[in-house]
Amino acid sequence: MASISHSPVSFTGTSASDLLRSSSNGVSGIPLKSQGRVQLYTRRRNFGVTAALRKVKKHEYPWPEDPDPNVEGGILAHLSHFKPLKEKPKPVTLDFEKPLVQLEKKIIDVRKMANETGLDFSDQIISLENKYHQALKDLYTHLTPIQRVNIARHPNRPTFLDHVFNITDKFVELHGDRAGYDDPAIVTGLGTIGDRRMMFIGHQKGRNTKENIQRNFGMPTPHGYRKALRMMYYADHHGFPIVTFIDTPGAFADLKSEELGQGEAIAHNLRTMFGLKVPIVSIVIGEGGSGGALAIGCANKLLMLENAVFYVASPEACAAILWKTAKASPKAAEKLKITATELCKLQIADGIIPEPLGGAHADPSWTSQQIKAAINESMDELEALMEKNPEEILRHRMLKFRKIGGFQEGTPIDPKRKFNMKRKEGPIQAKTSELNLKDDIEKLRQQILKAKESSTGPSELALNEMIEKLKKEIDLEFSEAAKAMGVKDRIEKLRQEFSKANSQDQLMHPGLMDTIEKLKAEFNQGLSSAPNYSSLKYKLDMLNELSKTKGLSENKKKAATLKQEINNKFKEVMDRPDIKEKMEALTAEVQRCGVSKFDDLDQGSKDTILKMKKEIELEAVNILKSMGLEIEVVEKAREFSERTTFPEFKARLENLNEEVNKKIEDVVNSSDLKNMIGVLKLEIAKAGKTPNTESRRKIEALEQQIKQRLSEALSSSELKEKHEELEAEISEALKSSGGLDGSLKAKNPMEDNSKHDEPRVEVNLGANCS
Repeated sequence: MASISHSPVSFTGTSASDLLRSSSNGVSGIPLKSQGRVQLYTRRRNFGVTAALRKVKKHEYPWPEDPDPNVEGGILAHLSHFKPLKEKPKPVTLDFEKPLVQLEKKIIDVRKMANETGLDFSDQIISLENKYHQALKDLYTHLTPIQRVNIARHPNRPTFLDHVFNITDKFVELHGDRAGYDDPAIVTGLGTIGDRRMMFIGHQKGRNTKENIQRNFGMPTPHGYRKALRMMYYADHHGFPIVTFIDTPGAFADLKSEELGQGEAIAHNLRTMFGLKVPIVSIVIGEGGSGGALAIGCANKLLMLENAVFYVASPEACAAILWKTAKASPKAAEKLKITATELCKLQIADGIIPEPLGGAHADPSWTSQQIKAAINESMDELEALMEKNPEEILRHRMLKFRKIGGFQEGTPIDPKRKFNMKRKEGPIQAKTSELNLKDDIEKLRQQILKAKESSTGPSELALNEMIEKLKKEIDLEFSEAAKAMGVKDRIEKLRQEFSKANSQDQLMHPGLMDTIEKLKAEFNQGLSSAPNYSSLKYKLDMLNELSKTKGLSENKKKAATLKQEINNKFKEVMDRPDIKEKMEALTAEVQRCGVSKFDDLDQGSKDTILKMKKEIELEAVNILKSMGLEIEVVEKAREFSERTTFPEFKARLENLNEEVNKKIEDVVNSSDLKNMIGVLKLEIAKAGKTPNTESRRKIEALEQQIKQRLSEALSSSELKEKHEELEAEISEALKSSGGLDGSLKAKNPMEDNSKHDEPRVEVNLGANCS
């Protein structure tokens, strides 16, 4: 029979359970964990067992011998393995922070010099410190997306447990998923903030290399997500609100995690979080990567620290996929819209928690207090929602995710959102520099001068292109001026109201016209104080000058065309057989008399020539009238005015014209008539060149109303009596002086104005004095 022998060894430090487990294996009194290398040997029928015991440390009780009851976080803090670091973390300088380091080094050198020499360098130190703070402010208020990514990944950035111990009064960590092992990358526990008890769940990164390896750099395995899921069920059962802290580059994607069901664990968390009946607040404190972050991020409120990022793929991965190189990560970070500001605009994040200048690692305690205030504010809002209806918290969470992307099923879309969803017509046009614009205008002037010298006229195409370019530039200048004056939103609102009223088949409301006129007056009054006023004025002057040039060119062309048409018509008249026959007879009569002057002719020949002249003039008048031209005979009036002047009549006539114009201006400036004229202009612009029957009817009705109002205003005044009295006096004077036909030509608005498109008043004395 075999016998077992063992050397007499000490079993100091072994437990009773170890002894029991060792005896159950048939070895009495030897703990299995203390057995090291075992040597078996047989001598005939006997064999022996030799065990070398491994040295082990005595198990330390988690409570110290003299615990401090006033420790931060309460007495339960002694249970946590998360202790302050023995060594202060080394400062890490990011690439874009190097100019700040140089300034800081200068400050240190000056202080060292002051201490060594005993001289007073306080002014230089204060100047350098002010420069440093200003540079720090400028740098951290204009960060690029990739710079925010680097800040979110900063090695010294506060972790989940740093924030938890700063904001909670009591906190106890809970471990394990009861299905595998305790994943240290996700930490869960119960804590209190004031009177509220909450369940805290978050990704935990390490504060140094050793902790990062232990925490797997904050990348959870399926056991971590199942631990979080167990604590969510626990919180939902007991009615504890849930606060999650997101800080992970993503779930750990190794082969073992995939075999254990990484995707299933994340999906299970997503489904479960949407059914929890307690408020959930998620805070992104660093980087939130893909599904690994979303597995604990399906919350009622998603808040982000100012320099945190939240993405579906890291900028480096995105750049490697799209641009085939990780060097394009700055461009990818900008295109991905992963910063807190951009995500709030897209309504993915619900709020931004501020950080101190330099990032959260510059002042972790201050950052933690900002997080605490944001948690309390969000919980107040969500608990007030639950008091109305407990089921409302589920609806609130569902609607938060349903509205992402600008699509919401079953709810009418707001017109403003519809407008913002439209594709832009084209790229936004930038302003042309004033120097380039001057060069273009100078080139156009040279072309116009060359065209004048060659009598070919300016290039119409180049002139039209420059005018259109100036119009666009002026629109941009006006928009910039309106923005600087703070009236851009009001102008946009009025433009929308105007478009809405113009699209409907009805007259413009007078109140809207008054508002437009007031805003126009306010804008014109403050335009001179706009920063771009000089540029705007220059472009307006250039546009007016080029428009005048274009108008003169067009008038010249029209005059040449009209002159050619009139000459052709006159030639047709003169080539008529009856006119030719009369002209030949008249020429023969003059030749028969043998005189060279008109005064030497006898009376019969004079009458014949004058009669012939009248017939030709009548034909010319008919030709001009057929072409839509008006004829005024002014020769006799000019001779009369050269021969005789009536200064008293001229002065009275000018006074009468001024009174008439003033009366018309007063009537037109009255609110009702002014609105009617504005509506008439809008209707004419709306109708265009080919108005339909309805538009023509509206325009004619408005014209008739305006003419009637003007006629009534002028007829009821003393102007009519003055006009009639002056007309009689001038007629008598003309008759007595043997001037014209004894009548004063006058166009009176009290008479028929139906032939004019716009109401006007003209009082003519012989030669067109109006």
